[in-house]
Amino acid sequence: MTRVQEFEELRPLLFSIAYRILGSVSEAEDAVQETWLRYELSPTRPTSAKAFLSAVVTRVSIDALRSARVRREEYVGQWFPEPLLTDPYEDPEQSAELADSLSMASLLLLERLSPLERAAFVLREVFAFDFPEIASAVGRSEAACRQLAVRARRHMNEGRPRFEADRTEREELAGRFFDAFRNGNVDGLRELLAADVSMLGDSGGKAPQWARGFFGADHVSQVLAALLPPFSRIGGVVEPHQVNGQPGAIFRDRDGRVLNTWTLDILDGRVQTIRTVSNPDKLGHVGPVADAWAVLRETQQARRDAD
Repeated sequence: MTRVQEFEELRPLLFSIAYRILGSVSEAEDAVQETWLRYELSPTRPTSAKAFLSAVVTRVSIDALRSARVRREEYVGQWFPEPLLTDPYEDPEQSAELADSLSMASLLLLERLSPLERAAFVLREVFAFDFPEIASAVGRSEAACRQLAVRARRHMNEGRPRFEADRTEREELAGRFFDAFRNGNVDGLRELLAADVSMLGDSGGKAPQWARGFFGADHVSQVLAALLPPFSRIGGVVEPHQVNGQPGAIFRDRDGRVLNTWTLDILDGRVQTIRTVSNPDKLGHVGPVADAWAVLRETQQARRDAD
């Protein structure tokens, strides 16, 4: 097998590691590309391509995360990870762990860890690497890596997000949620929302944003019911879709361009959190990006015409 073939076979794994460390599709793709360049230029063939490439992409991602954290401190408003529609890496034996570690809630919790803790947690708890491999990847001793993993696991367990255990039930409830949303059914929406539900958005200051968010079932259900009618009048489309391993949706304008993505956290038969990403810088990998400001103006005009 050639180096190119080895790399392409492992690319899904490398991207999945990098994305969970970085929370960014574009930065993860850059990390994978840098990993290939280092592999291509390596004078010798490693005994294990998987071990070598996983270690390189982890080190590259750790370095990228350190610089990214400085930028995130200056970020305008709430920062969310870039939405990911499909995880390219699959492992039937770890499907639940892989999906839950991909969720917006889990990735936001990972943001609280140091870069080394985050890398150790991702490699150990998500991808089941052994400690010698982790030590090689992060450049620390096995004992130090065990300590990193313990600290990371403790922090994650303290705030670990919970989700509806039955994925079929989760999808069924999400379907009812979007049906009620399309129909502007306030009562139907309120029944599906947790009493303390929150609706939060990430625009990065580059797209329309709802103040600090909406909170409580009454308020959120009314906002949701008011959103869709004018949006539908101008040809907007809500496309239910898995986002970060959770039920969600892609909002598109009449030309199919992407306005934003939504993800739903569902627990105990209720929607607990709705997270939206409308920062155009985070949506280019989903598809051509719409002019959200123009759509907002058109939507407002449609609302005035209806009144």
